[in-house]
Amino acid sequence: MGGKPAGEEAYGKPVKHDPSFRGPIKSRGCTDVICCVLFLLFLLGYAALGVVAWAYGDPRQVLYPRNSTGAYCGMGANKDKPYLLYFNIFSCVLATNIIAVAEHGLQCPTPQVCVSSCPAALWVVSQGELSLTVGEVFYAANRTVCRPGVPWDMPVLQSLEQDLCPSFLLPSTPALGRCVPYPNSTQFEFPGIPGNTSINQGISGLLDSFSARDISVKIFEDLAQSWYLILVALGVALVLSLLFLLLLRLVAGPLVLVLILGVLGVLAYGIYHCWKEYQVLRDRGASITQLGFTTNLSAYRSVQETWLAALILLAVLEGLLLLMLIFLRQRIRIAIALLKEASKAVGQMMSTMFYPLVTFVLLLICIAYWAMTALYLATSGQPQYVFWAPNTSFPSCEAVPVNASCDPMAQPTNSSCPGLMCVFQGYLSTGLVQRSLFNLQIYGVLGLFWTLNWVLALGQCVLAGAFASFYWAFHKPRDIPTFPLGAAFLRTLRYHTGSLAFGALILMLVQIARVILEYIDHKLRVAQNPVARCIMCCFKCCLWCLEKFIKFLNRNAYIMIAIYGKNFCVSARDAFMLLMRNVVRVVVLDKVTDLLLLFGKLLVVGGVGVLSFFLFTGRLGLGQDLESRPLNYYWLPIMIAVLGAHVVASGFFSVFGMCVDTLFLCFLEDLERNDGSAARPYFMSKALLQILGKKNAAPPAGKGKKP
Repeated sequence: MGGKPAGEEAYGKPVKHDPSFRGPIKSRGCTDVICCVLFLLFLLGYAALGVVAWAYGDPRQVLYPRNSTGAYCGMGANKDKPYLLYFNIFSCVLATNIIAVAEHGLQCPTPQVCVSSCPAALWVVSQGELSLTVGEVFYAANRTVCRPGVPWDMPVLQSLEQDLCPSFLLPSTPALGRCVPYPNSTQFEFPGIPGNTSINQGISGLLDSFSARDISVKIFEDLAQSWYLILVALGVALVLSLLFLLLLRLVAGPLVLVLILGVLGVLAYGIYHCWKEYQVLRDRGASITQLGFTTNLSAYRSVQETWLAALILLAVLEGLLLLMLIFLRQRIRIAIALLKEASKAVGQMMSTMFYPLVTFVLLLICIAYWAMTALYLATSGQPQYVFWAPNTSFPSCEAVPVNASCDPMAQPTNSSCPGLMCVFQGYLSTGLVQRSLFNLQIYGVLGLFWTLNWVLALGQCVLAGAFASFYWAFHKPRDIPTFPLGAAFLRTLRYHTGSLAFGALILMLVQIARVILEYIDHKLRVAQNPVARCIMCCFKCCLWCLEKFIKFLNRNAYIMIAIYGKNFCVSARDAFMLLMRNVVRVVVLDKVTDLLLLFGKLLVVGGVGVLSFFLFTGRLGLGQDLESRPLNYYWLPIMIAVLGAHVVASGFFSVFGMCVDTLFLCFLEDLERNDGSAARPYFMSKALLQILGKKNAAPPAGKGKKP
């Protein structure tokens, strides 16, 4: 008495037999109600955040350029003038950051007007045109580049002095709605511009950011030409994934054996290669004592001790794998039988294979809502306009209230100052929403992480409920519910929203901690010494391991919730104890499943990649358009097809992985609940019974009949 519990009792007592248990319990109550209420209140606040952002935000400032008065080009009165023209691009000091250019383009100290098209040729006001009128020089020549309201009869010289019309036009191309001049090394003499200033210098750093425009046009053309072939490749990926999963019931055993032998072969070749390299370096006498300590890691390849250590490590791994094959062969057979059973379950409930589409749509909604809310919040505030003059040292500009607020629709109070303008400065940050902008953005990020994790948890719990109903059906497929996936979905939403929110909240806190740590590491990377870097790396590694463990624990907790309808903490404890009582089986099944699914992904993605290469290079003769007009960048649709195939395969195989995990937990409970007698028969398949050397005594009376 009082002694330490031994064996399985250290991780709880085995599950007792319950004669009324028939799979996922239907008579259940709501779990984790407090967390459910908190989650719903949080969602209400998240929705209110979206309403506030929509009411105060103005995302047009990053979607449309603005002229000097703050009016948007391409909207309202400027609907037919979608492009922004800078009078003097040489006076602009623009950052190379695209977002900064989009948000703060009007802070360039030169007049800007909306135009219907960018200038196509170079033009400079000549000396003879200075005495003419604006109408004769600009309007008659269809140069609608002056500021709105400039009269026809105004002298050109006066319009130039007041910066109402540009003194020159450069051949430009639209980029992000702005007329950006073409790079040109030729020197031109412009009014008021030094003779040694080139166009390249005037737009230094800006054109480099926009140089990808021609590439983007070609990419769009390639996608428009090859989109149907991309869909064909994705369809092939879908078919291959389905065939691989459905054929596992026939080839799971041989396939696992081939994969294990392949791993043994790779390790054996690694041992042989390390031995040959070690022999060569040993004969040369290359030792680590001659090399000493160095930060050049590639130098260690030329010493014999490196290859000897690699040889020993690979030999140990080879020996461990051989010992596992010898002593754990029974558990490997069980893992293979469970994989076959999972393939049968997927075949019986094909609707589960397409549930990832529901998860994908929900995830897309969460991400889109957060992105739009963040954009609207970032652009909240009222526009602010201030007076600006190119040179306040003029006597007529001394009384000008530079940087004072002004009305862009009104005339300047001191029109005698050359170039005096009311320009857009930015958005006010004095309102309640603007003062709380950082906190609101943080709330939005928390909402993004919590909702994403909740959607993923919902998918896992729903699939677990469907597959558990398959396992606990005594006579398959007769005892399987009619709509197992739909019933599991409604049951999960009705009773376990709070439990899913609880698990998602725990995972969210760890993920937020990782994001904060990455942010701190990024900010302090320059000032860190090697010791601080090592400590930071250890912290990041610990949080990564913690996140992986919580994901593993949550996944199995959701399976227990789907079966028994208990709260999150109890379900997580029961799942963990059950797995710890069968830890060797857990490791074997996990590694065999990972190896098999990795091979399946490589098969699907590799097959689609090879097919895409022949499709998009026109070698199969299926795309007549591609043969007559080859793609500019054939590698781009290949990459899209390969990435899409990976997404498709991951979606299908995630369902299969959830099925294997669910059936495995049910299998472990089946072993503890039942003993094969007439009163306590096993629910597992005949193949598993044969591997375990067990059998059911006789079908019990009434077992298998639908209630």
